[in-house]
Amino acid sequence: MQLVVARIGRAHGIKGEVTVEVRTDEPELRLGPGAVLATEPSSVGPLTIATGRVHSGRLLLRFEGVADRTAAEALRNTLLIAEVDPEEVPEDPEEFYDHQLIDLDVVTRAGTEVGRISEISHLPYQDLLVVQRPDGSEVLIPFVSEIVPEIDLEEQRAVIDPPPGLLDDSQAEIASSREDS
Repeated sequence: MQLVVARIGRAHGIKGEVTVEVRTDEPELRLGPGAVLATEPSSVGPLTIATGRVHSGRLLLRFEGVADRTAAEALRNTLLIAEVDPEEVPEDPEEFYDHQLIDLDVVTRAGTEVGRISEISHLPYQDLLVVQRPDGSEVLIPFVSEIVPEIDLEEQRAVIDPPPGLLDDSQAEIASSREDS
């Protein structure tokens, strides 16, 4: 099974390093020196990681055969893909791979059917579950423990406790209002 572990960003410096948007909770395992990664587009790879370091909070990688800024810039927006055993699970029981979550049924704590997870959207500060509703519409659910308190892989479902307005705009609560002075 293939797992997207990072997206290559801008070139950094003149020696072929690139910034990387990490998309795995295990970068030390997936993005270490010597790792050979498939790519999307596939014509760019496979790429072998030569070195990696953290600079100002960002991961910088250099790949074998990429020796200058021009070559590094040509890799921009390339997805890095690791081959993962489908039976492998993250060490932390509170973590999940995307393929474990796709197609889970989503229900509220009260048992109301919401839909099925069709995609995981990885944003810089949190992940979102993209849920396909029975009527064909989509709803984005922040993948945080307060809103998604339970993932049951055996039952193939995700239980959510949505705040007012997440599933139905008419139930949204206004937290504060501005008054004219």
